[in-house]
Amino acid sequence: MPHLRDPIAHLDAAVKRYGQLTALDRVDLCLRPGELLALLGPNGAGKTTAIGLLLGLIRAEAGTVALFGQDPQQIGARRRIGVMLQNAELPPTLRVGELLRLTASYYPAPRTLAETAELAGVANLLKRPYAKLSGGQQRRVQFALALCGRPELLFLDEPTVGMDIEARQKLWVAIRQLLAEGCAVLLTTHYLEEAEALADRVCVMSRGRVIHESTVDALRARVALKRIRCISSVDAGVVGGWPSVSDAEQRQGRLHVTTAEAEAVVRRLLDADPQLSELEVQRAGLAEAFTELTREAEQASPASRREVA
Repeated sequence: MPHLRDPIAHLDAAVKRYGQLTALDRVDLCLRPGELLALLGPNGAGKTTAIGLLLGLIRAEAGTVALFGQDPQQIGARRRIGVMLQNAELPPTLRVGELLRLTASYYPAPRTLAETAELAGVANLLKRPYAKLSGGQQRRVQFALALCGRPELLFLDEPTVGMDIEARQKLWVAIRQLLAEGCAVLLTTHYLEEAEALADRVCVMSRGRVIHESTVDALRARVALKRIRCISSVDAGVVGGWPSVSDAEQRQGRLHVTTAEAEAVVRRLLDADPQLSELEVQRAGLAEAFTELTREAEQASPASRREVA
């Protein structure tokens, strides 16, 4: 019997090409029960291709692709997953409740309609035709369709695009509940705060390769920069000329400084302005780490190399 922490989905040295274009270049990826892996990267990094391989929508030229130890195209593996892709073509005239009942019928042990609707936040939409919903409401319905089969692995490809802040946060709560139940989640997102809020691990891709994989905290630690914010009479132009300061500017009445040596800069600011107030120091967020890693990868890659998503 497989161990609970054995990978349920993995790519091993997976290669995918489209003619002369390399979409994935010997990519390794694995996902275990109850964890959320955030797949990050700029457009064209290979994220969509990686998901396509795991879903069995496309085939690799080399390497291994497995879903629950099976070929991803096997029906036994597919019945154990839920999928929410960026684009979904659904029958526009069907009501939401009809769509959920139809989709649930394909699975051996689906959630009840009421459970699905409550978890996805669509209970008030069940009688409405899908085509009459707003973009954000349609995304919530697509999320409901992805989880109605009680999946062991959920693929969420940019799930909160088009949602307002409240709907996005409700979806995060639902995702956390699914994780607590042991469901694994593979998430792609351009909202870096979403990865920070949800991910156990982050995998950063660039030009068809995995360039970094770690926890969110470890990824942040790759970037030494810290941000200082305060109210001070010291001129931003002067601070910008100090050693180790990479940027300094006045915004909305506050001095903003970016530096790799926050302690030394803070001491110098206090010496220069004893009246300094409202001092804040923050370490780099995931956004800065992601930008720095992808910049390094772009600089290291040959200019002639081209990728597709």
